[in-house]
Amino acid sequence: MSDSKDAIILKGLKENNLKNIDLTIPKEKIIVFTGLSGSGKSSVVFDTLATESRRQMTMNYPFYVRYQMPRYERPHADFMRNLSPVVVVEQRPISGNSRSTVGTYMDIHPLIRLLFSRIGDPLIGSATDFSSQSSFGRCPECSGFGEVVSPDLNKILNVNKSLRDYAVQFKPLSPSGWQGRWMITGGLFDPDKPLKEYSEEDFRLFVHGPREGERVFAPFHTKNGPQDHEWDGLLPRFTRLYINRDVTKLKQVSQEDVLAVSTHSLCPMCLGSGLNPKVLASKINGYNIAEYDQLELTDLLKELAVVDDPIGASIAQQAIPPIKQLIELGLGYLSLSRKMGTLSGGEAQRVKIARHLGSSLNNMTYIFDEPSAGLHPEEVDMLIQMLQTIKANHNTVIVIEHDASVIRVADEIIEMGPGAGVSGGEVVYQGVLRALENSSTSTSQLLNHKVSINKTTRQSESYFTITKADDNNLKDVTIHIPKHVFVSICGVSGSGKSSLMFDAFASRHPETIQVSQGRIGISSRSTMATYMGIMDDVRTIFAKETGQPAGLFSFNSIGACPVCEGKGVTTPDVAFADPVTVTCEACQGLRYSDEALSFVYKGKNIAEVLELTIVEAMDYFILPKIIKRLNTLLDVGLDYLTLGQTTSSLSGGEIQRLKLASHLQNEGQIYLLDEPSLGLHLRDNAKLLELFQRLVNRGNSVIIIEHNLDFIAASDWVIELGPGGGKQGGQIIYEGTPEQMLAADTSTAKWLRKEV
Repeated sequence: MSDSKDAIILKGLKENNLKNIDLTIPKEKIIVFTGLSGSGKSSVVFDTLATESRRQMTMNYPFYVRYQMPRYERPHADFMRNLSPVVVVEQRPISGNSRSTVGTYMDIHPLIRLLFSRIGDPLIGSATDFSSQSSFGRCPECSGFGEVVSPDLNKILNVNKSLRDYAVQFKPLSPSGWQGRWMITGGLFDPDKPLKEYSEEDFRLFVHGPREGERVFAPFHTKNGPQDHEWDGLLPRFTRLYINRDVTKLKQVSQEDVLAVSTHSLCPMCLGSGLNPKVLASKINGYNIAEYDQLELTDLLKELAVVDDPIGASIAQQAIPPIKQLIELGLGYLSLSRKMGTLSGGEAQRVKIARHLGSSLNNMTYIFDEPSAGLHPEEVDMLIQMLQTIKANHNTVIVIEHDASVIRVADEIIEMGPGAGVSGGEVVYQGVLRALENSSTSTSQLLNHKVSINKTTRQSESYFTITKADDNNLKDVTIHIPKHVFVSICGVSGSGKSSLMFDAFASRHPETIQVSQGRIGISSRSTMATYMGIMDDVRTIFAKETGQPAGLFSFNSIGACPVCEGKGVTTPDVAFADPVTVTCEACQGLRYSDEALSFVYKGKNIAEVLELTIVEAMDYFILPKIIKRLNTLLDVGLDYLTLGQTTSSLSGGEIQRLKLASHLQNEGQIYLLDEPSLGLHLRDNAKLLELFQRLVNRGNSVIIIEHNLDFIAASDWVIELGPGGGKQGGQIIYEGTPEQMLAADTSTAKWLRKEV
């Protein structure tokens, strides 16, 4: 294609595993990047194109403003031209605190508060007064939290232990803090006697404090001698210091720490809204603001449409477009008060997309990271229409995707590969759909793939029984899930799949090994070897072989390169210029000191061992524990990665499989996985399916929540919830084999028939 303003020109791309590639990407088209997990898709789209666009955008601001903004390093590329501003919709979960709701995330709630402050009857004050976080608006009973929190003695105390042995399990009140030390040294309580052996009077004094009208003092020993402090009881102290107080201002404890040792129930005064009675008395057409927040979006839209006050109508008209956007993406059953943390993966993805669609700007580049992830095939149709709408508004749409339906609507397809990791990083194909379908690439196999129905399903003689489950939107569900077979739970987003399995099922079967969608804790110092728990064994092997301390073979300890402190790179201070990361000249990026690198085991130093791929490491080590754990990485198809590869450099699909591999080390009977196909290519899916079948053949029960039709078709038993999401969901609409499902009248059955 010619070098024109109608195309993005990228030359000499070398980020991560990219092998000095050139790309010309047409504008105002739908461009799909595809290929195996780890093939280099994200390195092109996010680490190069999006990063450089953002970097150049920040250069339009004065230096003092740029210093306050995120700072982007120039990607490793020779030449980039004709970039446009980017809007990035990533796959990672929406972050937010416990108060973050659909209304706050979409910026709709401030408009609703403004509406009530202008036309609510009676009028009570400003828009901020309608917030549970304002001093006027918050409920006095629960301080705006919506729940009454009280300490749970069973969670705070282990009565089988003594005070010195950490009987108090809440850290700030344990021996690690000054209050715990005071309990041990104050003389009121025997610090070495298990609490269950205390007399009734002593236990009561310890837990609840002195009786009414009495006061008890105990000396606290300071450098100035003993100082008398009043003992008020463990529970009163906990309530005063950590519940009746804003813990966000404390350094040593978080709100999550407090909630972990507490019980919480709906506040009887505000019924969960977090608002005081005066605020709740103000209404519009019979609804107060809490009731507005709890309306399903389709009902809320009707309420806003009938606001006839001139000022109110102008405010309502601003709230209507984002609500319509959510409804058009199939989320009309949500409410503004729905907590972001309770959304399923597919729901969160669409809320995130909707947030970016209200813009009237054009000539932008929209980048989507696997937008079909977590979506039912029925919902992928809506997604495709949305992508086409964005393109029609003179924007460029770049999508990283494995879903064949999305790939088929692309104007241009770019496949990365041919393999993953060091075997990827090249452009395998660029062009239109028809030519790709006739090629021999892995994506052509995906496009020509037909779903294969399992006709020889395993029979089960025993069942997991759930009776009258009513978690979230479940409608008194009673179900028998077969044991020791491969079970798929399906249904549209919000139909109740997670409520049934991760709430109702998991609470009844706490021994279940759960692999959820949450990301692993990753940092630049976390490697494959450390995550899989074999790095300590590797260091021990080196220590035994060389007679040196094990810490010498850690780049986080005494073995670290003294110049880069074990990071492998240095980031010189370049003041207000673009940040720059350079390979450490002292260790050449190996992270270790010269001393650590001077010792070898079986002909390799520690850095060379970390450069081994999983396959190579299988031949190098003989310790059974290491071999066993490396085998789990082979099982999930991560054999091409190296021991020293940082977990922060892994793609979404690789992280999902790494997480699964770490769970395969457990000895368990029940595996419950949340959308294991997320981010995986067809070839990766086949490897994962083989693993699940092997697990079942070994006598385990494998239950997956899944939209992918290959997984559903390969199951022994399928359970579908629905028929819709939210209030329209929460019922079992199908139970049976995949073959029987072909004759069923459900959303999943319709798409299964189409793909067989």
